[in-house]
Amino acid sequence: MRRTLHQSNSKAATPSGNSAETESLNARLTAYREQSAKLRPDFAKAYDRLVERLAKLDRGEVGPQVGEPMPAFDLPDETGRLISLNSMLQSGPVVVSINRGHWCPYCKMELRALAAAQDRIERLGAKIVSIMPDTAQYTSGYAVQNDLPFPVLSDMDLGYSLSLGLIFWVGAEVQQLYQDAGIELEKYQGRDGHFLPMAAKFIVGSDGLVKMRQVNVEFRERLEPEAIVAALETLGAA
Repeated sequence: MRRTLHQSNSKAATPSGNSAETESLNARLTAYREQSAKLRPDFAKAYDRLVERLAKLDRGEVGPQVGEPMPAFDLPDETGRLISLNSMLQSGPVVVSINRGHWCPYCKMELRALAAAQDRIERLGAKIVSIMPDTAQYTSGYAVQNDLPFPVLSDMDLGYSLSLGLIFWVGAEVQQLYQDAGIELEKYQGRDGHFLPMAAKFIVGSDGLVKMRQVNVEFRERLEPEAIVAALETLGAA
């Protein structure tokens, strides 16, 4: 019997498990967002306007949909070794995390939360992979510093994110703020332009089809690891 897994586009899912012992990822993201808004209200307001602009373009159709094939990738990890989606799928489902870059604090918090859920995800037969536009020069140290037990792949020239339809221009206002703050996207990505991928999660089944997805137009919210674990449990029971 085929079961339907949850699909979400821009709002982050809430954890279904016991959250008494630890705060949920999005509770921590919200706390950071509120704190950073007090320190840098200019960033907060610019981000609000950017999200509003992206939301007008999103009708829940951005990126591969549930039931559709996940486009294949063959990208270098932090050591330069090429890793493909097809090779990862040989041992079970894959959780594909599309991230904005090593410099993004929201991505860092999210990936650390995924790392904490790694054992549970592995017990369900799945693997995790992060894909970001930064070169290996930046992803290698990032993976070590944050104790990430899964590969971080470099999306050279944003080609893979472009194939997913997730690329957007940050806009002149955010571009200027990044430059003033020393966030050098051109240096990190090894290319000109100020483009980023939308933060997103895809659970890809062994058959190569998308089983669950979330594309975060509001990149300050992310899919809870608990929701990923629950989806994998449902997938295993289907």
